[in-house]
Amino acid sequence: MLLRSFALFFCLAGVCLAQPSGAGHAEPGARRAVRAAEHAPGAEDAPVYYVVGARAEVFAEPDSARAFDRLGFREGVRVIERRGTWSRVLAERTVGWVASEALSNTWILIDKARRHLYLYHGTDLVRRLPADLSQNPDDDKVRRATLGERDHYRVPEGAFFVTSKNPDSQYYRSLTLSYPNAEDAARGLAAGIISEEEYDEIVAAERAFRSPPMGTRLGGGIAIHGQGSGRQRAWTRGCVALRDVHLDAIWDLVAVGTPVLIR
Repeated sequence: MLLRSFALFFCLAGVCLAQPSGAGHAEPGARRAVRAAEHAPGAEDAPVYYVVGARAEVFAEPDSARAFDRLGFREGVRVIERRGTWSRVLAERTVGWVASEALSNTWILIDKARRHLYLYHGTDLVRRLPADLSQNPDDDKVRRATLGERDHYRVPEGAFFVTSKNPDSQYYRSLTLSYPNAEDAARGLAAGIISEEEYDEIVAAERAFRSPPMGTRLGGGIAIHGQGSGRQRAWTRGCVALRDVHLDAIWDLVAVGTPVLIR
């Protein structure tokens, strides 16, 4: 059940997972993966990972001279076998061997009610860290706040991903998140906060796994950063602040593309 819930979150976070049960409607490339899954016992319950490498090339065997396919950034896969530094993966359209360093199963949960950040590897909890939140720590973010407008200093809720890592942030270090996402854009368009053109730009950025426009009236620049107190205080303008030592502890575990669920 935990693995299925984890896989569902990855789907919500924009990571596409292989669905072997859909063989009747699969495209030719996907059917190859389906046939491979039929010969890989337990493939549907295999650990879920996603691609973080820029060149996640797929080989027939670990020692093959030439790749026959390439996986996309943040594409979801199931790891069905390991051999040294290689992983045999089942993806939506293919099956083969990729370098394990091109894959990750790390994801972050931020619980605003408990004021904690949780870092997971798959379903295994790795770190539980106290977090400082915004001056309005409970409500979902709706729009950009003007200076001093504390009611709209809010941490957004939903499924996001890390778009960049800044080792020289004004708040020590920072992990920028993909706010606003398509769901935020839809609400903003319906409320008349953003234009249709801005909506289209945000949706296109999410589909391409790029950083969204952050200069709209929805706001932006939401990040997990340092200089937190470790005492779960409410002082930021919409970000999540950790103690520097705690951010250091997860820095190398988090990659660009890491899913982040805020609730």
